[in-house]
Amino acid sequence: MRTTRTAAAALLAAAALTVTAAGCSSSGGKDAEDGGARGQGGGTSATTPRMTVAMVTHSGEGDTFWDIVQSGAEAAAAKDNVEFLYAADKEGKGQAALIDSYVAKKVDGLIVTLAKPEAVKASVAKAVAAGIPVVTINSGGQHSKAFGAIGHIGQDEAVAGEAVGEELTERGRKKALCVIHEQGNVSLEERCAGLAKTFDGTVENLNVEGTNMPATTSSVEAKLQSAKDIDAVVTLGAPFAAASVKAARSAGSRAEIDTFDLNAAVVAQLKAGQIGFAVDQQPYLQGYLAVDGLWLHGTNLNVIGGGRPVLTGPALVTRKDVPVLEKLTARGTR
Repeated sequence: MRTTRTAAAALLAAAALTVTAAGCSSSGGKDAEDGGARGQGGGTSATTPRMTVAMVTHSGEGDTFWDIVQSGAEAAAAKDNVEFLYAADKEGKGQAALIDSYVAKKVDGLIVTLAKPEAVKASVAKAVAAGIPVVTINSGGQHSKAFGAIGHIGQDEAVAGEAVGEELTERGRKKALCVIHEQGNVSLEERCAGLAKTFDGTVENLNVEGTNMPATTSSVEAKLQSAKDIDAVVTLGAPFAAASVKAARSAGSRAEIDTFDLNAAVVAQLKAGQIGFAVDQQPYLQGYLAVDGLWLHGTNLNVIGGGRPVLTGPALVTRKDVPVLEKLTARGTR
């Protein structure tokens, strides 16, 4: 697993924060004397008052990335005596409605994604005005502070894209196809823009209907058939890697398939040599730190990252990383 210099520093910081969070909830010390939190070491959850934390994301149906985010969030919730609620809608208007519903329920904390920031801006403002602390994750980090969130957790999408561009250049690729599975998602656009910035070759973006996998496969296949000089396909989510592998095979293309994000299928494809590399942004950590951060803020007014983004990636993983990752992806934590 390789990281860029910037990403390596960010990942070390995130790991330190995880240790710090665990330390704050462990038994012993003043917390224990005051009837405070107890961590996972003793097999018990926090003894702090019960909280309710809700998460609203832009996940489309069947996107396994968000299953991993939820796994992290649920693990932190179990430790922190938090009731965790989750809802998703691929459309910005639907996300806004879900946020409004949780504000009406007077949850104690709110986690949101800002894939389509303008669509949810007013709803996030309502949450902040109601005194509900908000943490943003995964996308739209550049808007987080302006929208009133106490912090953002995720990777810098431009940096991640730049890392991919550098890797493709090192691999001698000349023309890359960047497959955008959700049109208007600012984070996906940033990835492709970062790729184009550092790649010595040319980049062409392709918008596909991400919620329709057969249509996505057909779109990628048609593009590879019409542009035989494409020698790299970069997908921006794990489920679309398999579709692109299938499309390349059908089109008779020798283009290398690379992808953002991990799941068990991507690890299997790395092992089989069907995918060149994947970009890991640690979704489990995004969910875990978001819930844990809201718990820390609610019980001790802590702010993870001091108001600055907490980066969870990127890291590039290749076939040699498979032995380490197989067990982790199988249990749904990577």
